[in-house]
Amino acid sequence: MHAFKTIGLTKVYGEGEAAVHALRGVDLEIPEGELVVLLGPSGSGKSTLLNILGGLDHPTDGQVFFREQEITTFDDKALTAYRRDHVGFVFQLYNLMPSLTAHENVDLVTEISRDPMPAEEALELVGLGDRMDHFPAQLSGGEQQRVAIARAIAKRPTVLFCDEPTGALDSTTGVVVLQALQDLNRDLNTTVIVITHAMATAALADRVIMFGDGQIKGIRLNEEKLEAHQIEW
Repeated sequence: MHAFKTIGLTKVYGEGEAAVHALRGVDLEIPEGELVVLLGPSGSGKSTLLNILGGLDHPTDGQVFFREQEITTFDDKALTAYRRDHVGFVFQLYNLMPSLTAHENVDLVTEISRDPMPAEEALELVGLGDRMDHFPAQLSGGEQQRVAIARAIAKRPTVLFCDEPTGALDSTTGVVVLQALQDLNRDLNTTVIVITHAMATAALADRVIMFGDGQIKGIRLNEEKLEAHQIEW
């Protein structure tokens, strides 16, 4: 079963001569349970695609299917339910509450989720079982990003979207974060879609999608995937 299918997906910002064509008729299928890497320069449409698949933005034209449901027909209430029940987001900025511990930051999501994972279990999954009572200021950048990942997965999302999750990290902590994503994909069968500028990250993926000028320029399948600690930055 596919996690996502898009048909003629188009997104235009603005009008007339000032119009920006972020997506130009994208046709794409992403099978469920894969780890997918989106590569491409800034402005190529990667984040726009992620925001539309995640129900944060609406396309100008085209269709998006999540499993067998066409989410481009959803009203705001249905999109909110879709995001709550199926989608997790991880961004380059951790967006943690500084006055809350790691455990409390993850608890924010479990309180509004339908079938949440205990916060301590989510933190254990990303290797932070011994840091759950620390505040963000007491954690390294990589640890804060892993708290953000734990917060996203505590709701047991069907799909996890990651927009430059290692962009603010050095290579050592970046590898730890990528390993956490790889483990989640493998252990929980969560579909993980990662935007990155780091070409080396492509070696971790089942499927690598190259973007340029709002279009898919190529798709590569990896017959043999590397583990995060094996890649060279």
